[in-house]
Parts: sequence; C-alpha cells; structure tokens
Amino acid sequence: MIKILSGGEISALDKRHLEISGQEGIELMEQAAEAFCEWFLAKFDRSNTINIWCGPGNNGGDGFAVGRILHERGYSISVVECFDETDKLSHDCHENRERVRATLPFFHWTDQKPESSIVIDAYLGVGLKGDLREGAIQKIKAINLCEGYKISIDIPSGLKAEGLSDSVVVIADFTISFAQPKLSLLLPENEFCMGNLAVLDIGIDQRVYTDFESDFYFLQRSDVKPMHKTFGRFSHKGDFGKVMLVGGGSGKMGAILLSGASALRSGSGLVFLNVNSGENIIAQLGLREAMTLTDKFPSLDGLDAIGIGPGWGILNRDEQLEYFLKKSVCPLVLDADALNVIGENQELWDSIPSNTIITPHVKEFDRLAGESADQLERWKKAKELAIKYSIIIVLKGANSLISFPDGRQVFNSSGSQYMATGGSGDVLTGVLTSFLGQGYSPEKAALCGVFHHGLAGELAGKEYGRGTIARDIIAAIPKTFSELGIL
Repeated sequence: MIKILSGGEISALDKRHLEISGQEGIELMEQAAEAFCEWFLAKFDRSNTINIWCGPGNNGGDGFAVGRILHERGYSISVVECFDETDKLSHDCHENRERVRATLPFFHWTDQKPESSIVIDAYLGVGLKGDLREGAIQKIKAINLCEGYKISIDIPSGLKAEGLSDSVVVIADFTISFAQPKLSLLLPENEFCMGNLAVLDIGIDQRVYTDFESDFYFLQRSDVKPMHKTFGRFSHKGDFGKVMLVGGGSGKMGAILLSGASALRSGSGLVFLNVNSGENIIAQLGLREAMTLTDKFPSLDGLDAIGIGPGWGILNRDEQLEYFLKKSVCPLVLDADALNVIGENQELWDSIPSNTIITPHVKEFDRLAGESADQLERWKKAKELAIKYSIIIVLKGANSLISFPDGRQVFNSSGSQYMATGGSGDVLTGVLTSFLGQGYSPEKAALCGVFHHGLAGELAGKEYGRGTIARDIIAAIPKTFSELGIL
C-alpha cells in the first residue's frame, strides 16, 4: 500500500527517490509524461486537437513533455504558456520547454489561441501554498472558459493537496495523479473540480516511503493478491467457512438474500440466513443454496463468522443485537440496521467485540458519531472511534475509507459510480462475512473484501453502465478472483 503524503512532502519524496535511484529529475518527469500519455492514448484518438496550458514549475514541465510525446504520436498540439519571458522557470521545466520550442506552436495565455477539443491543465501543481495571486486567478478562469474536455495533470490548478477547495480552481473532467492520490482528490466535496480520477505509477522507488510518516494509505490491485489464502484440492466446504447472515425483515428480504448470495459467490462453504419466521419460505425459495434459521436467539456454535443488519429493521432489535454481540465467539460484520440500532442505543458500543467490522454509509455514520461539517471531520471521527473501540470501520463511498484500531486509514482504489444502487452495501456485507468465515484476519478480510466488492462493481459497470444492479455486482464477484490471478 502506498502512503498518501502531504503536498509539502511530495517534492521531498521525489528528491529522495532521485537520490536512491540515481535518476535525474528530468528522467522522472519523462516517466510521468509517458504514463500520462499511455492513459491518454487509450481514451482519445488523433482526431482531437489539444491545447496544453503550462506553468513555470515542474507541473508545466510535465505539460511540455506530454506535448512533445503526443506530438510524436501524431496529435495536433499547441502550447499555451501561463508565464512571461521574465519569469523564472524550474530547471526541468526549462529543459522540456527547450525540447519542443522548434516543433510546437506556442501562445501566451492572453493571446488568441486555436480552438481545441481537449485542454490539458499543467499550470499549478501540488506545491501550491497560501492564497492565489490575482494573476493566477485570471489564468485559471481563462482555462475554465475554454471549450472541450479538461484534463488536469496531478491536481486541478488552484486546488491544494490537502483539504477542501477554497478558491478559484480548474474544473477538470479528468485528473491524472502521479504515484499516489493527493488527499484532496479523495474528498467528495472536491469532485466538482476533479472529475474522474486516475492514479498512475511512475516508478517511484517504494523504499523511499519509509522515510515519511502518514496514517493515510492507498490500497491498490497489486496489494490484494498476497493477502489471499490458498486452498488445496482436498479442501472441503468446512474449510471455506460456515457463516450466518442475520436480517431480512418484512418487505426487505431482498437485502439478506443479496448478502447470502454474495457470501456464496465469494467462496463461503455454508451459508445460513437467520430471518423472521414469517419470511422463511421467501428465504428458502430466494436462495436455494443457503439454509435458514428462524430462532430469534439461535445457537452460535460452530459458526466462523456472522454478518448482521441487512434489511433487519430496528423495532425491538436491541436485545437480539446484544445477544449476538455478547455471545458470539467468531468475527462479526455489522451493517445497516444493526448500526442504526446502535445509533439509537449508544450503550451498545461497549458490547461490540474487538476487531468487529462495521460498514456505515455516510448517513449511518452520522447517526453513530454525530453530524459532521464535512468529510474531513468524518475521517477524523472514524479514526477516533476505530481506536477507542478497537474495531474496523469501513466508511462506504467512492474510495471507501477503512479505519483500523492502530490509527491507519486506508482508501480503496477500486469501484465505479455505477455501484450507487440499492443493495450494493448488502453485497459488501456478504463479501466481508465470507472472507472472515474463510479464516482471513479481520484486517485482511476488510481490505480484500472492500477491494473485491469495488472491482466487481467495475466489471459489472462496464457491462451494464447506469443499468447496473446489485445482482450484477454479485455475478461479477467470481471474475474478480481471476482478474487478480487468485485460484
């Protein structure tokens, strides 16, 4: 997992990488430009005309390098300089500018510029501090007035690497961040200016991250495979876990059926659905591979994991939830109405076993922890609650945040906007419960479960787009294992 550093630390990170690798700064800039262009080539064909707005710093140097590479690939490129001849350029920016002076048309930002279908924002980077000067504000406004797609290199100009937007900022359709996402790019409040986010590997030596402290991490595809358990050909259903999912009140049986199906698709050997007696037939017919229980206080012997809450309802559930919290000896996942019951009965916090995974969405979290002014405050509260109660909190959303009892907070990199559909969270509950039941530690179950859930959403979204439903996500779960090379 990659540590997420502050804007002030990123230049120090680059410097440390250059010391260890023996590279020159211009070489690292070239790697970043190549990574950007590889992404760009997969998205936009050569019929597009491109204006690249370059600043005097290293972000501008990236822009000059991108312009040269795309020109060599056959694209129509114009460079728009966001500085005057008297301004001092960074060394690497100057070098890359000189490489394209004779081959690309140059325009001052105040000049009449050629029309373009794509604007690449390479004006201000992550080193921005303090308030924007009037000249910078005017340049950003000029970028925003341009027609066509806008793509920001590393970060939209005007946005600081941490925190919420507090000034004029480039309104990008895409933001292509290098090495790691900047913290501000993970805030939903900043979505308006960053558009779709891609994080590209530019070859930073991973050893350099040990020199920097951070509680924020970014979970990537390459991190997930090593966390997985392996099972041999003599494995039996008991080895794959015996789990119970508790929920499915009247009118909400779909939720528990989705959880049960996702647990099975994630590899559980045996799945029990604990439902109200009046819903037993629906449960049996709705998921034939699962078994059902209708006892309000069922035997918990032999279970490897329990997930509680999907479609459960909150009426008269206090005593039942307390039973599961106090009597269970296996790992737990608490979601949906289990969390709402706790929100109304705060004394239940103290009964939650250590390393329990809870999975609130934003509104559920606010019921648990109180209203927050913004997402930054929620992240802080999630960290504090995870530490205080020794639990794992999955705050669901784009780039779901997983908070651990030791203070670490890990952002997920998988997922799709098409997962914003009823039942998606119930699917996650089943996935997490399944991994716990298969013997994964709570930490690995949380990390693997959240990533697989997001990846399944990506795969389903590619096929169904806005028509994606929760069952499509479940159907894609087995494909996530093959995608990651897991047998």
